[in-house]
Amino acid sequence: MKLIAKWLLAACALLLVAYLYPGVQIQSFTAALIAAAVIGLFNVVLRPVLVLLSLPVTVITLGLFLFVINALLFWAAASLMQGFGVNGFWAAMLGSLIYSALMLVVDAAVKSIF
Repeated sequence: MKLIAKWLLAACALLLVAYLYPGVQIQSFTAALIAAAVIGLFNVVLRPVLVLLSLPVTVITLGLFLFVINALLFWAAASLMQGFGVNGFWAAMLGSLIYSALMLVVDAAVKSIF
C-alpha cells in the first residue's frame, strides 16, 4: 500500500513540476504514472552505478555533480517516453530539482501516514 501511495504521489509531483515549469511537459496522468515508475526504476538501478563511476568528479565538486546525475536520469526518462518531455539539459536540471524537492515532501507525508 505504501509503494502504491508513493507512486501515485510521485505522479502528482511530476504533474506539478510540469505545471510550475514550462520546460517539462506531461500529456496525461497515465504518462505521469509511467514516468514516475521509469524515474524510480532509473534511481534504483542506474543511479548507484553512475554515482560509483563518477565518484572522483563528485568528490572534487563536493557533491554538486550529483545534481548533474539526477538531471541526466530525468532527461533520459523523458527521452525514452512518449507523453513526457523535457526541453534540454538545463530544463532537466531545474525540473529534477523541483521534482526532488517535491519528493522530499512526498516521502515525509508517506512516512507520517504509514
